[in-house]
Parts: sequence; structure tokens; C-alpha cells
Amino acid sequence: MKKAIDLIKSKKAKVGIIGMGYVGLPLARLFARNGFAVIGFDIDTEKIKNLNVGKSYIKHITSDSVKEMLRQGFRASNNFKELKTTDAIIICVPTPLTKMREPDLSYIVKTAEVISQNLRKGHLVVLESTTYPGTTDEDVLPILEKSGLKFGKDFLLAFSPEREDPGNPVYSTEKIPKIVGGVNRESGELAALLYGSVVKNVVPVSNARVAESAKLLENIYRCINIAMVNELKMLFDRMGIDIWEVIRAASTKPFGFHPFYPGPGLGGHCIPIDPFYLTWKARQYEMPTRFIELAGEINTNMPYYVVTRTIDALNERGKSIKGARILILGAAYKKDVDDMRESPSIRLIEILGEKGAKVSYNDPYIPKFPHLRQHKITLKSQELTAELLKRQDAVVIATDHSIYDYQWIVKNSALVVDSRNATAKVTAGREKIVKA
Repeated sequence: MKKAIDLIKSKKAKVGIIGMGYVGLPLARLFARNGFAVIGFDIDTEKIKNLNVGKSYIKHITSDSVKEMLRQGFRASNNFKELKTTDAIIICVPTPLTKMREPDLSYIVKTAEVISQNLRKGHLVVLESTTYPGTTDEDVLPILEKSGLKFGKDFLLAFSPEREDPGNPVYSTEKIPKIVGGVNRESGELAALLYGSVVKNVVPVSNARVAESAKLLENIYRCINIAMVNELKMLFDRMGIDIWEVIRAASTKPFGFHPFYPGPGLGGHCIPIDPFYLTWKARQYEMPTRFIELAGEINTNMPYYVVTRTIDALNERGKSIKGARILILGAAYKKDVDDMRESPSIRLIEILGEKGAKVSYNDPYIPKFPHLRQHKITLKSQELTAELLKRQDAVVIATDHSIYDYQWIVKNSALVVDSRNATAKVTAGREKIVKA
């Protein structure tokens, strides 16, 4: 423990980060900027190749930033035997759901097995991947001890949930408070010291399960409230009331109200997935989680609602969904990012295609659909021109990128289905706009 403390305080500790995605890469940049030697591990050889020549594949992390990381002592590797040369190992791998909406811990399990094969005395291991309470000590710990080393004597283990918000200009990685909970006291203290070397505020909690639960609470809070406004949007639609105006009016209350906004569904790696990790775990305790499951049901249904609104709007114009040319504007899960994880646009494209529509999309940040675990879409972004818009029977705004000129889009389109209130300030051609 003393040796580990000295290494961290002197910034001589070498940090290994497994997973060079939207969580791992910003974290690696942060440690490199603060004087730590960092190895970024990933199984994607293309990512490793790009990083080692200073090329970024994430919009909000520039290639210049990656080149700076290389000068500061960062390098990328897919040789996991190099884990033996590190002092701290941070796990930033995906935790998706299966098709049955149950936790898929395969990435965590495989990563823990690789670490176990390369674990040495003195290692601190920290899991950042969002998961259900108990994963760190019930699932990861036994795998690590297969190495023959003993937890608490030979190595330490903690959980510190990622809180990345890609593209957020205000809250970068170092400014977001870092929750840290150890499987034992020493693990928590050492992990807090490590993160305290690079972030402005560390929030120690009593154990790993509290840290795991805190992350779930953050996202369940948002999931439930978004589901509420999504349900109200559908209700107010039938009543002829504008949900966006209602939210603006309610937001004038200076206390007791926080605005949430409806949309075509939930996106990003956290909110659509994390709540179901807790509902699954709750079954072990014979406890139903009705709020969470109802919220999930409502949010999952939102792409179908947008499609229904599109079908109705086409019908009013004497057109059928079968054979209709439909352009989806925005493939990212939120505005001004290149992150497609769990984007509602994916389901919109799939559902519309299943109903016989000829679907295309435009997104300035996503030139083509990447490989997706549970979806097979091979579309490429179409150049957004007046001619393209005029050829469409309907344009569906799924992501409200700031770069889009919505007045121009409405002017050149026959029908615009707006699921994000992006056309709120458009004055001309409002008869073409349908809110969804």
C-alpha cells in the first residue's frame, strides 16, 4: 500500500486503461495530461493503429489531442501481456443488454479473465463499466483471484462509475466529480488517491456496491422522468396541446421543478440500458421494480410512436408508407456528437424499412453506419441538398444537430416530422411540419 501510494503521489505509477472508446480515451488523455505514463488497451486493431499515429476517431477528441497524448507518454496496445508492466488497471468496456433485455457481462468477464492472467502483486484494479450492484465483488473479484493472488493482500479492487457526457463543453472529464468505492477500505482509499491526482473532486463512498448503485440511480432518475414527458407528449398530442410550450411554462417555477424533454426514444450507452441492470438484479431479491419497467416500456415505444405519426401525416397527404421515400435527419443519439450508441434513429430506420419505406439518412458526423452488435444496417449518409429533400415524401428529424438550417430544410421539403422541436423557430412553411 505504501509503495503504491508513493508511486501515485510521485506520478510514477503506470496506468493501463482497457477500452479506448468514449469513456476510456478521454480518461487516458486526462491521465497523460497529468504526467502519468498510460497504455491504452483495445482489441480493435484499427483503433490501436490510429491512436499510435495520432489519429482520433471520436469527434470531441481531436487528432491534435491524441498527438499531444503521445508526446506526454501515452501509447496504445492490443498486447494484453503488457498489463504486467502497469501499476493500476482501469476497465472501460461495454455493458450492453441481451435481446431479452438482460445484462450482458461478457465484456467485463472476458476482460477480468485477461487481467487475471496478467495480474501481479501490487496491482490496483478499478471497474468503471456501469453494472448492477455486486458485480465488482461477486463477479470480477473471483475471476481475479483465479490468478492465485489474494485480494487485500496481493492486489486491490474498486469501482468508480464513468460519468462521461460526450460533447459537453462545460463538464469535461476532469471537472466531473468522481465517485469511488472500494471492495475494502484500502482499495477505496488508493483508488480515490489515483483519481484525485487527475480530477478536481473525488467523492468517496463506503463500498463498491454504493458506487455501483449511485450510477444506476443517476440514470434511472433521468429514464423515469423522460418517460413521463414522453407519455405526456402522446397525451397532449391527442388533446391538441403543445408539450414544448407546457414545459417552457412549467420551467418558470424557480423551485421544485426540473425540465425534461421528450424525443423519439432514448439513446446513449447509459439511460436506455442501465435501469434494466437493476431490474434484473432486483429479481434475485423478489422485488418488482414497476417504475423502472414502465419507464422502459414507454421509452422503448417512442420510435413506434414517431413512425405512427409519420404514417398518419403521409395518409393525410394521400400517400402510403409502402414505397414512401423517407429521409432520417440525424443518426447520433443526441445533437452535435458522433456517438450512435443505442440511438433511436436505428430503430426508426428499421421500423420504417419493415413497413416498406425507402429509407435514407443524413448525419454530418456519421458518414456511414458502423458495425452494430444487434443491428444490420449498411447505409451511408446522403449529402444534404435541396434536390435530396425535394425527392422525399417525408423528412424525419431524429437528431437536432445545430449545424442544420431548419428553415431551409422545411422550405425544400414536402413534409417534416419533427421529434425534437427543432423547427420551433421556423416561420415559413409551418403547414408542412408535424410534431412527433
